[in-house]
Amino acid sequence: MTVSLEWYELSRAALVGVSRNVEAMRMGCQNRMPINDEWSIHVLGACGECAFAKATGRYWSGGVNTFKAAADVGREIEVRTRSKHTYDLIVRRDDSDSSAFVLVTGGPKDFVVHGWMRGEDAKRPEFLADHGNHGAAFFVPKSALRPMHELEGRL
Repeated sequence: MTVSLEWYELSRAALVGVSRNVEAMRMGCQNRMPINDEWSIHVLGACGECAFAKATGRYWSGGVNTFKAAADVGREIEVRTRSKHTYDLIVRRDDSDSSAFVLVTGGPKDFVVHGWMRGEDAKRPEFLADHGNHGAAFFVPKSALRPMHELEGRL
């Protein structure tokens, strides 16, 4: 499923991403992995959330400082935005087992929503890897993701 953000959607999402980065800095939060451009990571993530919500007709609050207290979209949907279409869905050990994790790739304006998997199903030994020496995480290949139509009505 492909989706393009309009310029006003892109602008709002980018502002949310910048706000999230500023708040993380203010609160002294540390990044999970060393990155050179945390601004773009936060902006890309917010844009991916906005794109997923648009593609599926869901409300996106664009919350700041909600961290794990609120899902990215809806009640239990976590959006993982990756910059390259070849990248896999990433789920970490401390992520919710009950939440649905959705892989969105692309940006900054055009995105692809690939599919989803529940946290508990993603935490399988065969998906565990340490790409780039940033710590082990579960990298779920697109071929293992559930189709988006199966998410409808579940959450």
